[in-house]
Amino acid sequence: MSLHYGTASGFDTHQYQSVAAFLNSPDKDYYRVANVHHMTDFLSSLNPEQRLAVEQTDGPLLILAGAGSGKTRVIAHRIAYLIVEKRVRPWNILAVTFTNKAAEEMRSRLQRLLRGQELSSVPWVSTFHSLCVRILRQDIEKLNAGYSKTFTIYDQDDSLRLIKNCIKELGYDDKKLAPRAVQGAISGAKNRGEDVDGYAARAEYVDERRASIARVYKLYEERLHANNALDFDDLLIKTVRLLRKDAEVREKYNNKFRYILVDEYQDTNSLQFALIRFLTEKQQNICVVGDEDQSIYKWRGADITNILNFEQHFPTTKIIRLEQNYRSTQTILDVAGAVVKHNIARKGKKLWTSNPPGERVRYYQAFDAEAEARFVASKILEQRREQHDLRAAVLYRTNSQSRVFEEAMRRAGLVYNIVGGFSFYERMEVRDVIAYLKLALNPYDSIALARVINSPPRGIGKQTLEEIDRRARETGLSHWETISVVIEQPKSLSARAVSALRNFSRIILRLGEMAGGTEKGGRGEAETGGLGDAATAGVGEAEIGQGQTTAGENEDSASPRLRVSPSPLPPARSLSLSSSSPVSDIVKAAILDTGYENALKSENTDEAEARLENLQELVNAAVDYDEQGVQGLREFIDHSAHVSDADQYKRDAPVTLMTAHSAKGLEFPMVFIVGLEDGLFPHSRSATDEAELEEERRLCYVAMTRAERYLYLTHAMKRRVYGEELASEPSQFLNEMPLELLEDLSLGKSWLSFA
Repeated sequence: MSLHYGTASGFDTHQYQSVAAFLNSPDKDYYRVANVHHMTDFLSSLNPEQRLAVEQTDGPLLILAGAGSGKTRVIAHRIAYLIVEKRVRPWNILAVTFTNKAAEEMRSRLQRLLRGQELSSVPWVSTFHSLCVRILRQDIEKLNAGYSKTFTIYDQDDSLRLIKNCIKELGYDDKKLAPRAVQGAISGAKNRGEDVDGYAARAEYVDERRASIARVYKLYEERLHANNALDFDDLLIKTVRLLRKDAEVREKYNNKFRYILVDEYQDTNSLQFALIRFLTEKQQNICVVGDEDQSIYKWRGADITNILNFEQHFPTTKIIRLEQNYRSTQTILDVAGAVVKHNIARKGKKLWTSNPPGERVRYYQAFDAEAEARFVASKILEQRREQHDLRAAVLYRTNSQSRVFEEAMRRAGLVYNIVGGFSFYERMEVRDVIAYLKLALNPYDSIALARVINSPPRGIGKQTLEEIDRRARETGLSHWETISVVIEQPKSLSARAVSALRNFSRIILRLGEMAGGTEKGGRGEAETGGLGDAATAGVGEAEIGQGQTTAGENEDSASPRLRVSPSPLPPARSLSLSSSSPVSDIVKAAILDTGYENALKSENTDEAEARLENLQELVNAAVDYDEQGVQGLREFIDHSAHVSDADQYKRDAPVTLMTAHSAKGLEFPMVFIVGLEDGLFPHSRSATDEAELEEERRLCYVAMTRAERYLYLTHAMKRRVYGEELASEPSQFLNEMPLELLEDLSLGKSWLSFA
C-alpha cells in the first residue's frame, strides 16, 4: 500500500481497510520496501549529533534538543530509519506529540521522506489524547467501571455546562463558586491523579470553599458516568488506570509498540509520564526529545523533573545533545544562554551556530509604555525600508500589554496580526465594559443592553429576559423602558429577579449621571431612561451591584496566584458625579459598580487574571484619552469602535504581536521583547518563589531564541497600573546578560549606562 496520512490519530478509513486486508493475507509476516535510497544518502543531510540520534535505536534515549537544533527533523528521520534500515514494521512504532498541528507536521515530513515506499501500514503518529481515545475505544470496558466503548467525549464547553448544572443542583451561588474556577480545580486534581475521595479528604482540612468544590467534583463525576461521558482529563486518567489494572491490556500495547518516541518531553505531566512508563514495561526502546530550558508550562501541570530525572527512571539511558543551532546568530545565542545558565534546574547545553556572529543585541530604555511602542514601530519601519519582506514579532509577557503596540502599529501604517488572542478592543470583557459605557449615554441601545444585562451574572435569567422581550413587543416600548414596567408590574417574575433588574437600572443611571446625563432622543425622560421612581424605589446606595461578591467575601478564597490588589480602582461611589467626570472615572465605575471586577476575582483562575489585566489596561487607555484633552465619553467609545473596525488581521502580515508563551516553536528575522521590568517580566508571582523565577527565566530564553538576526530588548521607566503611573525597575534578566553584547539605543542616560 502507498504511504498515506489521515486523521490526527494516524489512520484514515482507507488505511484501516488496507491494513486489515494485509493482515488477513498469506504474506502477512512480510512487507516490502520499494525504491529504497541508500541510507547513507538518506542521512547525509544530518549533522553528526543528529545522525547519532537517528541511528541509536535500541534502549532508552534522551535527546536534549536545544532551540533551533532541528529536533522535528531528527524525529521524522528516526522513524524513517527504523522502517527502512531496521525493517521495523510501521505499526510497531508510536510517535507522540502534544498538538494536532505537531502531529500533522510529523506526518507531512514522513510522507516526504518515504515518498515512493510501499509499506504494509503506517506508524501511529498521535497526540496523547488521541492515543488514549484509541486505547479506550478498544478496551475501556475492561476497567469494569460501567463505561462502554461508545462513550462520549466532553470538550471544555460541555464540561463547563455540566459543572454549572451541578453547582445549581447543589444549591450553591455561582457568583461565589464560579464555574470556571471549579472547572480549573477539578482539572488540576485530575491531572495530579487525585480522584474524588482523595480531593475530598484533602479539602476537609482546608476551607469550606474547597469542600464545596469537592462536592461539585463528586456530583460532576456521577453525572459524567451516568452520561457514559469522559472529559479531556479523563482520557488520560482512565487509560492510565486501565493499563495499571489490566496486565493483559498492558502486555498487548507493550507488544504492539516496540519503538516509542515522545516529542516535547519537558512538557509532560505526571499522568503522561505514567502512561509512558506502562507502555515501556516490557521493552525500553523509548526515545524522548526535549529541552529543559524550554519548559514553560508548569501552570498547565507540566513537570520538569520528568526530563531532569529521565536517567533515574530508565537507568541504561544514553544522552545525546543537539547543540548546533540553525536559526539564530551566535550573539543572540550567547546572550540567551547567559540568562538561562542562572537556572539550577537544568542539564546544560552550549548552543553554537555556523551562522555569522551577527549584530549586537539592541537595548532601549523608554520613558513610558507609549514611547516604548513608538520606538518598536519606528524600528520595524526603518528595517523594512531596507528589507521589504522582513517579518517582525513583538513578544510581551501578558496579553494586556498588546494595546499600546496595536495603536503604535496602526499609527505607523503597519499591518499586524495577533496570535493567541483577539485585538484588545475585541476581547469579551473589554466589549462588555464598552457596552456599559454605551448604555450610560444611550440606554435605548438594545444590543448593548442585551449584552450586559446579566453580565456578570446578577440573577436575571432566561425567563426574565423573555418577559422583557415579550412586553417590549406588545407595547412598542424599548427594552430599557420596558424594564420599568416589569419592575412595577412583575407578574410571574420572582422578587429576586425584580430586585436584580432594579439594581441593574441603578447602575446604568449612575453611569449616565457620571457621563453628564444620558442622551435625549425623543423617547421621553432620557435622563432617567423613563424609569422614574420605579428604578430607585426602596433601593439604597449600598444596594448598587447587589448580589455581587464583595472584596471582603473573596479574601479567604483568593488564590495566591491571583495577585490583585484588594481595591485596585477607587470605589466608583466615591467619585464625582459632575457632568465633567473624566472618562477614566466612568470606566472605573463600569468595572467596579457593575460587579465585573469581583466576578472575575471570584473565578480565581489564570484566565480571569488575564481578563482583569485587560480591564486595567482599558482604564489606562481611558487615562491616556483624558490627558489628550478630548471631548469625552462619546468620543472614547467612537475611538474604540473605529479601532475595532480598522483591525484587519492577515496571516502573512509583516508584524506579529503575541505573548512569549505563544511564540514557542516559531521564529522571526526580527524580534522585540518588550516590558522587561521586574514584576512584569519576570512576573510578580515569581518574586518569592524560586521555581517560578526559573520558569520565567526559561520563558525569557524561549522568547530570545525566536530571533534569527535582530533582537531588541526594551523596557519603560514608568508604566500605568490601574490608571496610576508608577516607576518601574529594569528586569533582573537584563543584569544577567553580557553587557559587551548589548548595544544601547536609548536617548540619554539609561540603565545600561550605569550597569
